[in-house]
Amino acid sequence: MEREKVEAKVKKTIAHVLKKEESEISSDANFIFDLGADSMQSLQLIAGFEEEFDIEMDEDGALEVQSVKDAVEFIEEIVNQ
Repeated sequence: MEREKVEAKVKKTIAHVLKKEESEISSDANFIFDLGADSMQSLQLIAGFEEEFDIEMDEDGALEVQSVKDAVEFIEEIVNQ
C-alpha cells in the first residue's frame, strides 16, 4: 500500500477517535502532546488502526508509537509484509 494512502487512513482514524478535523492533524503531531489523546484514547487508536487496515498490531510495539509519522511507518511495515 502506498505511503500516502496509509497516511490518509491513519489521519482519518485519528480524526474519528480524537474528534478532530483531519486538517488539524500534521504528520509530526504527537498523539498526547499535540492532539491531546489520553491513555484510553491511545488504546482506541490502536483498535481503530487494526480495524481500518484489517491488521493485528503488536501491542507493545504499538504503544511505543507516539506520533502520526510513527503510526504511518509502523502500519506501513505491517501492511507491506
